[in-house]
Amino acid sequence: MTVVKMVAVDKDGTFLDDQKQYNRARFQACYEEMKRRGIKFVVASGNQYYQLKSFFPDISSEIAFVAENGAWIIDRDEELFCGAFSREDIDAVLDTLHNGHYPELRYILCGRESAYYFEGLDERWLVKMRHYCHRLKSIRSLDEVADDKLFKFALNLSDDYVEPLMADIERLHKGSAAATSSGHGSVDLIVPGNHKGHGLDLLGKRWGIDRSEILVFGDGGNDLEMLQQSGFSFAMANAPQKVKEAARFEAPNNNEEGVLQVIEQMLAGKPPFVI
Repeated sequence: MTVVKMVAVDKDGTFLDDQKQYNRARFQACYEEMKRRGIKFVVASGNQYYQLKSFFPDISSEIAFVAENGAWIIDRDEELFCGAFSREDIDAVLDTLHNGHYPELRYILCGRESAYYFEGLDERWLVKMRHYCHRLKSIRSLDEVADDKLFKFALNLSDDYVEPLMADIERLHKGSAAATSSGHGSVDLIVPGNHKGHGLDLLGKRWGIDRSEILVFGDGGNDLEMLQQSGFSFAMANAPQKVKEAARFEAPNNNEEGVLQVIEQMLAGKPPFVI
């Protein structure tokens, strides 16, 4: 018999294979059994909520999303939490990004209504970003988005400068912005504490689920908090070593449908999911 009451999955590099696909029939069978047993299913990703919903069109109104790395929490179409930077903190971070030495730096600002980029950004990169942000708009100044709640900077730069940039954010903006990396030159700046682990805590409190009863899967630095705090935490075989060290167990590679393999083991009551 399992003790799992919530299953939370990161998306890219974890639930999805490298072609950004998943075995829908196999997942649907798992989901129906989880639903029958009252096990909650959560998608916990750094991606935009509107994009995440598109991967689960038939059940998006039944499940929960910890989107934007924890900045926006939606449970069955109901907003549970939405963080936001102050305008002063946004201006301060922009000043650092514009004046620091970060070759090839590109970024967008993410908010509840849309993601935004300043005019003149590399169009080739924007084509890629539109896969992750189904709502993406051009702006000339922040005054155009004064009514939106902005809760994340999504950055991309040379891998060689990721660590220096993250160190600068820690040094210059400690307490107002936190940097987390998901690899491949991608860095997100979030409101401190508004990470995926915080999102799972909020959902757990709502549903009466303890951390020890949560099964999570991840492969990146933005998954560390939820891996560290959850009772059944699985790093993917394709994850870097620091992520594996944060997890209690290891799941097969994302290209081997590792998440679904483990969920099936959990539903079958196989180790480590036994009382």
